[in-house]
Amino acid sequence: MITSLYASLSALLIVKLTLSVIKLRRKNRVSVGDGGNEELQLAIRAHANAVEYIPITLLLLLTLELNGAPKMLIYILGVMLLVGRILHAIGLPAKDFRKRVLGMQITIYLLIGLAILNIAFFAFTGPLKF
Repeated sequence: MITSLYASLSALLIVKLTLSVIKLRRKNRVSVGDGGNEELQLAIRAHANAVEYIPITLLLLLTLELNGAPKMLIYILGVMLLVGRILHAIGLPAKDFRKRVLGMQITIYLLIGLAILNIAFFAFTGPLKF
């Protein structure tokens, strides 16, 4: 399954973001919450945002793959997932608005595209075959 590659790479991204939060918690001696530290707030949000968007995107990618979408399409969409999430993860803590917005745009358009593709594959190849 191609999606397993992108799930694994996404997991590594989440681990990287987790370690960034842990590092800042130790540096600022904050065990719970953000202690009012803006740098820690941004790192927490970068991590949380990845955890919020990656699972549903991977689920849609997997269902599209299971529905028989072309392999190249799955690879392209998987790369889009990683690029969007990495751009956002870099842009948020660095206060780089362009990267953050571009990362979110890629992610949102990807989610919409995956939803539409899954509906189309279901309608034209599944039980509702026309």
